[in-house]
Amino acid sequence: MSARHAHAMRFGAQVREGGGVDFRLWAPAAQRIELVLKIQVAEGGDARFIEVHGNACGGNEDPAREWYELYVPEATAGSRYRWRIDGELDVPDPASRSNPDGVHGFSEVIDPMGFEWTHSKAWQGLPWHEAVMYEMHVGAFTPEGTYAAAQAHLSELARLGITAIQLMPQASYPGRFGWGYDGVLLFAPQCSHGTPDDLKRFIDAAHGCGLMVMLDVVYNHFGPDGNYLPRYAPGFFSVQHHTAWGAAINFDGPGSATVRDFFIDNALYWVDEYRFDGLRFDAVHAMLDDSRLDIMAALSVRVRQALPQRHIHLVLENDSNDASRLGKPATPGRFEGQWNGDFHHPLHVLLTGERDGYYAEYADDPMEQLATSLTNGLVWQGGPHNWAHAQPRRRTTSPQPLLNMVNFLQNHDQVGNRAMGDRLAQLVEESALRLVTAAHLLNPAPPLLFMGEEFGAVTPFLYFSDWSGDLRQAVTEGRRREFAQFPQFSNAESRASIPDPCDEATFVRSQLDWIAAAQPEGQRWLSFYRELLALRRRWIVPYLPTVLDGEHQAERIGEKGLKVRWAFGDGVVLHMALNLSAQSLSLPVSVPALPVAGALMVVGEVAADGLGPWAGCWWIDRTEP
Repeated sequence: MSARHAHAMRFGAQVREGGGVDFRLWAPAAQRIELVLKIQVAEGGDARFIEVHGNACGGNEDPAREWYELYVPEATAGSRYRWRIDGELDVPDPASRSNPDGVHGFSEVIDPMGFEWTHSKAWQGLPWHEAVMYEMHVGAFTPEGTYAAAQAHLSELARLGITAIQLMPQASYPGRFGWGYDGVLLFAPQCSHGTPDDLKRFIDAAHGCGLMVMLDVVYNHFGPDGNYLPRYAPGFFSVQHHTAWGAAINFDGPGSATVRDFFIDNALYWVDEYRFDGLRFDAVHAMLDDSRLDIMAALSVRVRQALPQRHIHLVLENDSNDASRLGKPATPGRFEGQWNGDFHHPLHVLLTGERDGYYAEYADDPMEQLATSLTNGLVWQGGPHNWAHAQPRRRTTSPQPLLNMVNFLQNHDQVGNRAMGDRLAQLVEESALRLVTAAHLLNPAPPLLFMGEEFGAVTPFLYFSDWSGDLRQAVTEGRRREFAQFPQFSNAESRASIPDPCDEATFVRSQLDWIAAAQPEGQRWLSFYRELLALRRRWIVPYLPTVLDGEHQAERIGEKGLKVRWAFGDGVVLHMALNLSAQSLSLPVSVPALPVAGALMVVGEVAADGLGPWAGCWWIDRTEP
C-alpha cells in the first residue's frame, strides 16, 4: 500500500508528475480570467520572486465557456498564485490546498505526494460501534493553538479510552481565531493552526496511537468575509432557497452539477488525501435540495464507493431529526451517526432547571423525555429549523437504532452558545455531574466528549471570531442582542457584560488550562473517566453489534428515578438504575432488588432497596451460550 496519497481533483492546482502545474477555475460569470503567479527561483544563492501573467484559455470569447485552465511548466510546489477576474479583482483559488497568508492572500501550490505517511500506511480505522469521540478546537486546545501542540496530547487521550478525535472545522476562515463555521476556502487548512503537512502529521500520529480522526465540515453556507464566489461563480448560490445565514448553496438549480461535484470532491479530498476517518456534517437541515437524490445521499454514495476497504464514518447534525438518513455503517446513501440533542436537552433541564430557549420544549416532563431518548433514540422530529421545508415538531412514534445516536453532555454548541460559555462543572454539583457522566458513557449510544470535560475543566468556551471593520461591530452587537430575551440579560448593562467575541482576550480565556488538569481534582476526574471508558470497552462494546433496537425498556421510579433495560443478542441485558435528584429514593416492592455486590459500576450511595442522592447502579445479566 502506498505511503503517499493525492486526491485527483477537478478543481484547483495539480502538480504534474513530470513537472509543472495545471491550474483550473470554474468562473461562468467572468469575461476574462488571468493567472497571477509568483515563482520562487534561485539566483546567486538568494531567492527572488518573478510575476507571470497568463491569460487562461485566451479569454471568454465563447459565452458558454465556464472553465478556465492553464498549464505552467515553471510552476512547482510552493509557488504562490491568484486568479485575476476581468482585470480588476485578484482572488484566491476557491479550491486552494493552502493559503498561508490568510483567505485574502495568495494561494500556495501543494504537492500532496511530497508527504510520506508512516502509521497511516496500513491503518483502516475502527468499527463504528467502538467510537468514543472527543471534540477538539485546535486553537483552544493548547496555549499554542497548533496541530503540533495538540499532537503532543494524543497518547494521553488514547490512554483515557478515546478512540476518535473530532476536529472542529479546519477550512480556512478569516482572522487569527474563530470557531471555523465561517470558512471560505474549504480545501485549505486554517493557517493559524499550521501547515497542511502539520495537519497530516497530527492525523498520522493519531493513527499511530490507535485513534481515528474525524473532521467537522460546513456545506450549508460560506462565511461572509473572504468569499469571492458571487463575483465570478454566482451559480454556487441558490435563487430559490435561503437559510438563516443568507443564500443557500445551489444543490438543485442551474449549474448545480458543478457545485455538487465541488462539495463531494471536498469530502473525498479530506478522507482520501488527508486520511481522515470520517466527517461530521454541520447543519444539514440547512442544505436545501429538491433533487431526487439529494446532495447528502449522493455524497454518502460516492464516499462509500471510493474507499470501501476503510472504516469511514459519516455523522450528521440535523435539527430536524430526519431519521430516514440513518442506517448501518458503510451503507451507501446513509449515515451511521447523528448528534442527539434529545439526550442532552432533558438531562440539562433536570440538572440545571433552565427552561429558556430550546430547553422550553423539554420542560414539561424531562424525565419522560430522557427515558424515551435512552430507549428509542429520538424524542422529537420535524421542526422550524429547516426553514424552507419547515414541519411542525412532533413526537417520535417508533424507536431508532441507538448506535445511530451520538450522545453528549457537552459540545461546542451547548457550551459556547451560552452567553458566558459556562461548562457543566460550573453549573451543577459534582455528585450530579458524576452520575450523569456515568449514564452518558455506560449506555449503548456512541458517546462524544467535549475537550476538557475529562478533567473537570472550568475554563469557559466562549464564542470567538476575529472579524474586523463593520462586520466586527455587527457581530459584537448581534451577539449581545441575541440574549436580550433571557431575563438575566434583559437590560443593556447586563448585556454589556457578555464577552466581545472579536476581542482576542475572549479567545485566550477559552483555551484549556492544562495546569488544572494536573492538579488533584483534575486527576480525580481523569481517573473516573478512565474507569468508565474501560468498563464500556470491556462490558458494553463487545455486545453493541447485536443490540436489539425496539426491545429496550425504561421504567419510572418515583418522580426522579429511572430504571432502564437494554437488550442485546444471546440474552445479554444491560441494566441501569438512576436517582436524578438530591433526595434518597426507595425502590417500590414491585422493583427487584439492585444487585449491588455484582454491579459493574456504582456511583454514590446504593443499597439493594434504594438509591441515595444522585446515585446509580449498572449491571449485566446474560445467559451463557
